[in-house]
Amino acid sequence: MRIPLSAPDITEADIEAVVGVLRTPRLSIGPKMEAFERSIADLVGVPHGIAVSSGTVGLHLCLRALGVGEGDEVILPSFTFISAGNVILYERARPVFVDIEPRTLNLDPGKLERSITPKTRAIIVVHTFGHPADLDPIMDIARKHGVPVIEDACEAIGACYRGRAVGGIGDLGVFGFYPNKPITTGEGGMVVTRDSQMAGTMRALRNQGRRESDGWLDHRLLGYNYRLSELNCALGVEQMKRIEDILDRRAAIATQYSEELQAIPEVTTPPLKMSDGRVSWFVYVVRLENRDAILAKLTEEGIGCARYFAPLHLQPLFAPYANPCDDLKITEQVASQTLALPFFNRLTSEQIHEVCCTLRAAVRAKT
Repeated sequence: MRIPLSAPDITEADIEAVVGVLRTPRLSIGPKMEAFERSIADLVGVPHGIAVSSGTVGLHLCLRALGVGEGDEVILPSFTFISAGNVILYERARPVFVDIEPRTLNLDPGKLERSITPKTRAIIVVHTFGHPADLDPIMDIARKHGVPVIEDACEAIGACYRGRAVGGIGDLGVFGFYPNKPITTGEGGMVVTRDSQMAGTMRALRNQGRRESDGWLDHRLLGYNYRLSELNCALGVEQMKRIEDILDRRAAIATQYSEELQAIPEVTTPPLKMSDGRVSWFVYVVRLENRDAILAKLTEEGIGCARYFAPLHLQPLFAPYANPCDDLKITEQVASQTLALPFFNRLTSEQIHEVCCTLRAAVRAKT
């Protein structure tokens, strides 16, 4: 690809931080992990951060800590990455899909309550593409029914909703640091919470079920090896030092895209700003007809792009859980139109312009 879909932003300081860990005897469960956990918890404004090996792992530990099990129901949008659905199946629970809002592509609060049953044990709210979901009505409904809310903020580090950092509004929040995210640890994730008991349980679960008060070979819980190494955490600590600059740069890239794409009326651009919040730009996703043909043309021209997302309820793995009575029309309509354009920290103005020109030519050729 002449212009890739995504690329990590690694500096010499990042490299030196990782190399520095290799010069120490602590490669796991050390001071870099603690520093990284503190940096994320402070950003969100909660007391506890639990570093884990991926965002998927973070979501899984949330369900385990909440005691979700076989026969329980967990509500989530179908328009999301597959990990949010997979972790429900890990616990033999049942995913219940709710449709999305057509503007933000987030779970529609107006369609949430009808999906809650006596078996509902959790609600996973995804901040899609870094745009905060409408959390206040969602939290009101959840509290009314006594159901905990997990914020899947894997795409939304630094985003804010009505003056509050996402991830710290629900009962539990999860961030991801895969290389296509605003900051990366290579592989990695973080759970954040205000609940000290839940935090302690998840710290034990990530480390083979051993609580902090246990001896080295004593394990009270059925746990996992879900730890994040000191090398990953050192990279995270260093990247967090420039989080505000990174978020500002990504917002500027999104703004240039939106301005240039105004010249293509066939393309629907994402909402740039919130009146009472902050978008954390994970990807830049447009909507248009003839999406697949245009995707093929851009790929042929060396422009990295992808469809985001394939609805979970239409995939074979989740077909047994799809309810024919569910109204997921917006999800299905949007998913057939969405196209992610190249988006990463070091994307240049010239590259953005080239992408837009190539997209315009592809749209004109197909209309």
